[in-house]
Amino acid sequence: MSDKTTTILAEFAYTPPAVERGYAGQTLYVDVSTPSIAAKPVTEEMKEKFIGGRGFDLWLLWHGVKDGTRWDSPENEVVISSGPCGGITQYPGSGKSIAAAISPLTDVMIDSNVGGHFGPYLKFAGWDAIEVQGKADQEVIVFIDAPGGKVTVEAAPADAPTDTHLLGHWLLEHYAPSADDYPQMSFVTAGTGSEHTRMGCLNFSLYDRKRQDLRYKQAGRGGIGTVLRDKKVKALVVRSFPISGDMNAPADLSKLQAAGASIHKEVATFDPVQNHMRTSGTTYLVQIMDDYDLLPVHNFKFGRHPDTPKIKREVWEELLTQGLPDGCWYGCTVACAHAVDGYEVKTGPYQGQTVIVDGPEYETVAGCGSNCGIFEPWAILEINFYCDTYGIDTISFGTGMAFAMECYEAGVLDAEKTGGLELTFGNAEAALEVLHQMGRGEGFGLIFGQGIRRMKAYFAEHFGADPQFVQDIGMENKGLEYSEYLTKESLAQQGGYGLTNKGPQHDEAWLIFMDMVNNELPTFEAKAEALHYFPMWRTWFGLCGFCKLPWNDVVDPKNKLSPEPQKIMHHVENYRQIFMGVTGREIDYDDIITQSERVYNLQRVLNIRLGKGLREHDAIPYRSAGPVTEEEYLSRQERYDTQLREWLGLNPDEMTLAEKMAAHREYRMDRYEKLTDAVYARRGWTADGVPTPEHLKKLGIDYPDVLAVVEKHL
Repeated sequence: MSDKTTTILAEFAYTPPAVERGYAGQTLYVDVSTPSIAAKPVTEEMKEKFIGGRGFDLWLLWHGVKDGTRWDSPENEVVISSGPCGGITQYPGSGKSIAAAISPLTDVMIDSNVGGHFGPYLKFAGWDAIEVQGKADQEVIVFIDAPGGKVTVEAAPADAPTDTHLLGHWLLEHYAPSADDYPQMSFVTAGTGSEHTRMGCLNFSLYDRKRQDLRYKQAGRGGIGTVLRDKKVKALVVRSFPISGDMNAPADLSKLQAAGASIHKEVATFDPVQNHMRTSGTTYLVQIMDDYDLLPVHNFKFGRHPDTPKIKREVWEELLTQGLPDGCWYGCTVACAHAVDGYEVKTGPYQGQTVIVDGPEYETVAGCGSNCGIFEPWAILEINFYCDTYGIDTISFGTGMAFAMECYEAGVLDAEKTGGLELTFGNAEAALEVLHQMGRGEGFGLIFGQGIRRMKAYFAEHFGADPQFVQDIGMENKGLEYSEYLTKESLAQQGGYGLTNKGPQHDEAWLIFMDMVNNELPTFEAKAEALHYFPMWRTWFGLCGFCKLPWNDVVDPKNKLSPEPQKIMHHVENYRQIFMGVTGREIDYDDIITQSERVYNLQRVLNIRLGKGLREHDAIPYRSAGPVTEEEYLSRQERYDTQLREWLGLNPDEMTLAEKMAAHREYRMDRYEKLTDAVYARRGWTADGVPTPEHLKKLGIDYPDVLAVVEKHL
């Protein structure tokens, strides 16, 4: 460790408590305005009703913010928690944590599931969650030093870099006592892009022992990195203890070991013939989505492209340089967290540097690649690297760039409006220049960095754009950009994106194959049931500290013979056993859903409390449901004409193209409204999307301040 050049502004001494049954028993509160540091107890009610992870984040936010809190209000918080099962090493995908804040894009709570080592290390350092509130008057670093028994808020020196790939090495040098301590260090950082945009992400570090270097996983969605930089927090740093397999002090370690032995065998046997995640991560999805007309191309206009083979799985397998395993947490045999070593940066301020590029994941390949008409692997890697180091969400960037490119090609934008940039589909150099402008805080990058919702309003006000056209093609809901799946022929997935608390993110419900390909959800009621179960089940991963990939991305073929194969119940049973093994609490399958319902419904009420969260906020852009342009319709004319005959009893041969498109629009949007009615009823909500007092009482969260919010809307 070099001589520290930081000044301590606040210090809190503590003795790290022993973790018991997955909990440290306290949370860490840091107010960077004062600055001040305090410990808060984890109550039995918190553990019983809100579990951990996203649940603890929500509970702390609920009590930390006010009705009028906005993303840049001092009382907004960045909250991070792993959950009781986070940090176990016996089962793959158990190192996750959840970051949350009031979002600069949506103005309501955003939660983002992330790997890396920070969440588990935070717990093993003695804290079940950290909440950072206030605004510092200078750049600060929060340092949690478990072996040293202290937490400090320190003034960051002027020479400390901001962009993540540089800052991480600076933090290692200044906060690790020696190189031997590198594996026990983890950081949360953002970057210069987070300072100038609303789509800033958080980077969670892990020290890769094999590479002997830092790598990063992203809490990407919703602009939490923007909130962190608005608070002038340079980094959150934790130094924990060496990892062992019993650090959660589980109630019954044998349950974890038994479940782990089962899944490890499945992964080793079936991943090489199913998804190849151990060699290529989630990029296996690219060609599959293209084959089913589901890969977003040219701002979600199309679902396939002849150049897709240029960015398919096999291409990335040759570029990825890891051996096996390569996970983002210890003991993960799925090992999907791949990287490209020795990448030479080709553009921007770090041109010529040799770096590690983490990923790319499917969402980055599809969003920054095919959706923008970019099919050059080097360009996707370049965008991936700069998004990460600048602290920019690749999904919001890719979907936002696809929108801007379509606006350019439709004449809404031109070179004068973009500062000379020709934002045509496929122009990787222009896309990268916008990204660099976001990092510098200048030019068209400043407009772009506000996100699609605000771009739509800006284009209409300042550039004369047709408000209906930009609304139809701007793929956002609640202000959050869509993740990368085409939903036109899956009504259930339209609901999986729109009928959410935080916006269109695929971690709530991915129902395209059930609905579109396999036709397993033929009625509104069946779709509504799926849009109840799967969002609740997936919410549970974020309560406990799990990744969803080991649940449904590697599956024993015998699962097809089970009564409910889409639920993969033998894996659900694994998770039930793990939860009981860690916490000692007996639960059944219904309890799992109820645990999630409490959190999901309270989050809905928090949205309402903040001025959103009603039916009007669940509306989707029309492109999510059907063809906006004539080009779109004609690209699938046979399909759409057949649907007019079979669904509506119309004769397309006797209709103009405009009449056919209008008929589709009326029918498809009416279906979405009917689906909304069915989903709200199944969830125990009113027709306006408000959880009823009776439902809140059933869930045991009918607190007076919660009821006071919903009763205003009944």
